Amino acid sequence: MAVDFEQAKQALENGIAEAQELLKDPGKIDALLKQLEEKLKDVPVAGSVLADIPQMVAMIKGYITGAYTNVSIKVIATLVAAFIYVVKKQDLISDEVPVLGQLDDIAVIAAAFMLCEPELKAFAAWREENAAAQA
Repeated sequence: MAVDFEQAKQALENGIAEAQELLKDPGKIDALLKQLEEKLKDVPVAGSVLADIPQMVAMIKGYITGAYTNVSIKVIATLVAAFIYVVKKQDLISDEVPVLGQLDDIAVIAAAFMLCEPELKAFAAWREENAAAQA
């Protein structure tokens, strides 16, 4: 059974209060991002690429807030450029083309990950150390 837009919208509205509570606790947000990473790994074909997105977002946020600055601006700019590509409407293949339209977005995210992989791994280790220190 397909979920229509109104059902999806209602599901989001039902989760707003919980989301607002989570946003008050950076540790809980980190835990949510880690759970999302794990869940996205199970998506057929593109799961491994999609699973890296929360880590990329978390590193950008860490850099912007000053919590994590042990990364070059070039790496941050590469990740942001990938996200700009995904959200802009000037794709190599239009998103309106089923499946193929998303493949170029996935390819750009994958390329950004490969270019920034050492820094993302260092950030992941830093996150783990901070999580252990906070526990």
